[in-house]
Amino acid sequence: MSGLILNAFGNALTISANMGSAVWTASAVNYSHWLGVNVGIILFAIGLLNTVTNQLLIRHWDWPRFVGEILYVCFFSYFVNFFAGFLTSMGIGELPMLVRALLSCLGIVFFCTAISLYQRANILMHPNDDTTNILRFMYLKKSAVAAQLVDFVPPIAAMIISFAITKNLYAVNIGTIFSILFNGLIIQTADRWIWPALKHNFKTLENPNR
Repeated sequence: MSGLILNAFGNALTISANMGSAVWTASAVNYSHWLGVNVGIILFAIGLLNTVTNQLLIRHWDWPRFVGEILYVCFFSYFVNFFAGFLTSMGIGELPMLVRALLSCLGIVFFCTAISLYQRANILMHPNDDTTNILRFMYLKKSAVAAQLVDFVPPIAAMIISFAITKNLYAVNIGTIFSILFNGLIIQTADRWIWPALKHNFKTLENPNR
């Protein structure tokens, strides 16, 4: 639960600071503006798509994984909405640009740390973070950096489509660049320095003991 709260708070901080969100969050914000739908609903829809994608990537149907990730994304989308509303009401969006840029980057550090913790525990996590975990350990030789970069392709493509239609781009700024450059590095660093005794516990049907 602490990882979920830290992840949601970090994402909400980037949204309310309005100086660039993480790539997946930025894509959700753009589609929220385009479709006129609450960002929490868009985040839930993205999470659902990620959940199905994960079943395809692990090459078998894992019901506990599927149900756990759906539950996670339900709570995650709610908490992001809650924290974003609270932080906006506190005037985060009215702070000087430099302060908001720093807060946006801090939000990214927060949720990357959360990702590191619950990816290692591998009990319950956001489906998108499970996607990067699967890519990292099954396809990309355990590289968190490579996994994050591959994972960025769909939301970037989605934002290109959104921009082509609406001619507007939201939640893309310094924080987004920081996220693209440093997400994987922050996660790998947190693996080493934040609760280092917690080791990766990645498991699939093909790798039950990993």
